[in-house]
Amino acid sequence: MKKHLAAYMLIGLAFCACSPKEQSIDNTFYYVTRLGSDTLAIERVEKQENSLRADVVLRSPRISLTSYGISWDTNNKLKSLTAVAYEGQFGEFPVGGSLKQNIEAEGDSLVSESEGRNGMVRSSMLNDNTYLPFIDMVHWPYDIAFNRAHLSAEDSIHQYLLTGRRASDFIIHRTADNEYTLRHPSRGYMYVQTDDKGNMTWLDAKETTRKLIVERVSDLDFEKLTEKYIEIDKKGSPFGTLSPAEEMETSFGGSDFKVTFGSPQKRGRTIFGGIVPYGERWRTGANSASHFSTTKDIYIAGNKVPAGEYTLFSIPEENGGTLIINKQTGQNGQSYDESRDLMRVPMMREENSEEVEGFTIQVVETENGGSIELLWDRTIYYVNFNFE
Repeated sequence: MKKHLAAYMLIGLAFCACSPKEQSIDNTFYYVTRLGSDTLAIERVEKQENSLRADVVLRSPRISLTSYGISWDTNNKLKSLTAVAYEGQFGEFPVGGSLKQNIEAEGDSLVSESEGRNGMVRSSMLNDNTYLPFIDMVHWPYDIAFNRAHLSAEDSIHQYLLTGRRASDFIIHRTADNEYTLRHPSRGYMYVQTDDKGNMTWLDAKETTRKLIVERVSDLDFEKLTEKYIEIDKKGSPFGTLSPAEEMETSFGGSDFKVTFGSPQKRGRTIFGGIVPYGERWRTGANSASHFSTTKDIYIAGNKVPAGEYTLFSIPEENGGTLIINKQTGQNGQSYDESRDLMRVPMMREENSEEVEGFTIQVVETENGGSIELLWDRTIYYVNFNFE
């Protein structure tokens, strides 16, 4: 541990040798990550030829301040990575904070010490690729990846990003001059623009489950914004989980009903016909598939839904749409097997007099039975049912 701690201090000294004031504007820049109208994260980045320093304020689910230092050799092999967490304000990296992770290249291996439940956990893996870290909702590693893609003669490259000892393959494909797609292994495609030097200037994750927008800016009052977000968090108004898990239960007509779903937030965005396109199958929530259960048979347009548990998907349309009731359960919302559909039934649509910030599924009693309702923004999609 002493050996790695000493190396960790040396890394910090190397990165601290050049303060932001001593660097050109090309070497110091910022990333702003937004989800709808809300700022999710800000990143201050100081980049040199074979190293990078970044301070990151991430606001979900509660605010966190983390500084990173990374270096690589002339073959783009990872040499070192250090992550330090701070409370209240950033310190002089790497001192004054709590070590979250330290990775060092030793021979042909990467040796890692990372924060675990019972202290630091040590592990190692073969350093056999041009690895970069994957840090959820943080985007400075992508900037390094697009620098590499820019210099490559190939239209597509494989960039392996590390999460613990696991490396995931992110495929970068050049679609035009300074335009790329980035494929996340499970979340889908992102669209990226770079400048003429291959620096990432814009990332649009509209085709993924996160729907984030990332913009590179040359000037940002980083300290003032950090203080602002800390104060907002202290007042009990954190950004919160992006799509919190919700559960609702009700009973009527001799049946118990239960729905569980991820609840993405509106955050100033256009919902139906916007981030939820018309005419396309939608996961109808976020994260895990949305589940619906009934303890008594119900009937939708004369079609029997036997008592049991199901998952719900939908195809919203401007004047209605389709509700899909599927027999598969326990899966992620991206996993859908059409062969296991129980039925597809028409949905009706009406305007809601109140704006609903978080997507909601509810089962309500009606004069003739009940209704399964999907509520978001000022829209309600619904399907009526009865018990016989």
